[in-house]
Amino acid sequence: MPESAAAVITDYLAASALPFEQVGQSTFVITLPGEHKLQTNVSLTLGSHAMTINAFVSRNPDENHEDVYRWLLERNRRMYAVAFAIDHLGDIYLTGRLPLDSITAAELDRVFGSVLEYSDGAFNTILELGFASAIKREWAWRISRGESTANLAAFAHLTKSDQTGDLH
Repeated sequence: MPESAAAVITDYLAASALPFEQVGQSTFVITLPGEHKLQTNVSLTLGSHAMTINAFVSRNPDENHEDVYRWLLERNRRMYAVAFAIDHLGDIYLTGRLPLDSITAAELDRVFGSVLEYSDGAFNTILELGFASAIKREWAWRISRGESTANLAAFAHLTKSDQTGDLH
């Protein structure tokens, strides 16, 4: 059965034009493009009976761990195919497992859509909850040097600046 699932995955990836790398016979690493999180790398690994799905979302938050983890857990109840999890370092992943006989092109499309929606859709909230102090420091550093804050625009509400650009 893993050979059949591997063929379905290979055919799907070739047809979808998603960048991917096959590692050995049973692992595929796919890059999904995003809007908030510029890319999400997804690993599909075929076992004897199931395919595991793993996607890195964010490193261990710097602060407010309880708030970040609560927010993620609340989302888990409404998610399809994958759920948020943390590893031994506290890094945040999406993980899941599907039976090999459920691997079809349509199911892969749903899985990749879910991973992208959850990773990309959660990214700014995870950053805001878990890295607000770092974002504020980065904002201040850029303002002090006349650097662009364009890619931090989603977090402008975390900062309050007066006419000199000083943060409060």
